[in-house]
Order: sequence, then C-alpha cells, then structure tokens
Amino acid sequence: MARADDKFKPALVGKKIPILTLDHKWHRLFTQSEFTPELKGLEKNLNDLLKRQAKLNTESKELKKLKKKLMDDVVLLADAMGEHPTKKQDKEMSEHKRLIEECNEKMDAYEEELVELPRQINQLNNQLMLITMDICYRKLRQSTEELSEIDEWISNIRRELKKKVVRKKEKEAVIARLYAYMHDIFGAEVIELFDMEYDPDQKYAKKEAEPDVRSALERGQTSQTENGNALENSTQAETKKEDETNNG
Repeated sequence: MARADDKFKPALVGKKIPILTLDHKWHRLFTQSEFTPELKGLEKNLNDLLKRQAKLNTESKELKKLKKKLMDDVVLLADAMGEHPTKKQDKEMSEHKRLIEECNEKMDAYEEELVELPRQINQLNNQLMLITMDICYRKLRQSTEELSEIDEWISNIRRELKKKVVRKKEKEAVIARLYAYMHDIFGAEVIELFDMEYDPDQKYAKKEAEPDVRSALERGQTSQTENGNALENSTQAETKKEDETNNG
C-alpha cells in the first residue's frame, strides 16, 4: 500500500470522494477472493462511523425538540410562579433547568463528535479508495497483458489462416488443371473409370454394388446354360427327323 499511497494520494487532495460502501457498484469491482480481510475491516469501520453519524444527527434533532419544549415550559412556569412561587413550582423550575442543562451538554458533545466524524469517515473512505485503486489497476495491468497475448495469438492465427487459404486455392488450381489435362488426353470415359478408384465415395458405392453384380453374373451364367441345353435338344431333334426322312 505504500507505493499505492505515493502514487494516488496526491490526486485525492481537494477532491470529494463519494462514500464507497454506499455505492453498490463498488462491491462489483471485486471477486470473492479479492475482497480481503483488510477490505472487509475498512468497510465495517466505515459503515460503523456512518451509522454513528446518522444516530447522532437523529438524536441531536430530538434533543433540540426537547430543549425547545422545556424552554417553552419554563416560560409558562415563570409566568405562573409570579413573585411568590410555591415549592412545587420551584422544584419544577429546577428540574426543567437541569434537563435543559443536560440537553445542552449532550448537544455540545454530539456537535463536537459530529465535527470529528466527517474527518474520520473521509480518512477511512480515502484508505478504502487507495486499496480499491491498487487492486483495480493491478487487474487492469493483468487483463491488458492477457489481451495483448490474445491479440498476438489472433494475429498469428490470421496469418496462418491466410497461408492456408492461399495453399488451398493453389491445390484446387492444381486439381482443376490435372483433371482438365487428363480429360483432354485420355477422354471422359477413361477418366470416369479412374475416378471410381480415386473417389472414396465412388469406391464405397462400387463395393456396395459388387454383390448385385455377382448375382447378375450368376443369373446370366444360369440363363446361358439353360439356353445351351435347349439349343442342344433342338439340334438333336432336327437331326433325328432328317434321318427318318432319308430312310423313308
């Protein structure tokens, strides 16, 4: 705190700082871990002084009202006493004067304390502000350093991304040229056959289709066998018929 005092205290000279503990935004400046016992202690002491000040102001007003009433009663009592007061009137007058004197003493004491309290409140409030500024500027420095690191990381990623985009376009251009040359040299039908091997999706589709192709081939072979048998039977029948004709 010594360094914070040296840095910030001169800036507080002649400045009226709002009471921090009365501002709910002040509490939002700190995390739970940052709200140290020192801060809690200063907050409690400052709030106690504020409560004491409010109590003295209220009691001072009540004392002024009581004193005024006593003074009014004394005037009325003096008029009633005349030149020959009774013992009871003398006693009442003495009691009123005693109560007025007590009011004066308490009011003097309250006034003296009320003069001192603002100075004490301002002193504690300034201490609280210095600690607050120290914590906040420390957080600002840390956040600024982290922000610089993040900015640098983003810049590096952007540069790398630009390189990758350029590389991607180059590869796309190479692929486009290769396909164009291959189509011109080998023709579309040949290229399509090779695309079945090159394209993973097409290769997968080809594998899926293989069982159907085998089935079709097997069906074709069976049909050919049946056709061959029928042809052989027909040929034998025609040969037999020719023999019978010749013999006849």
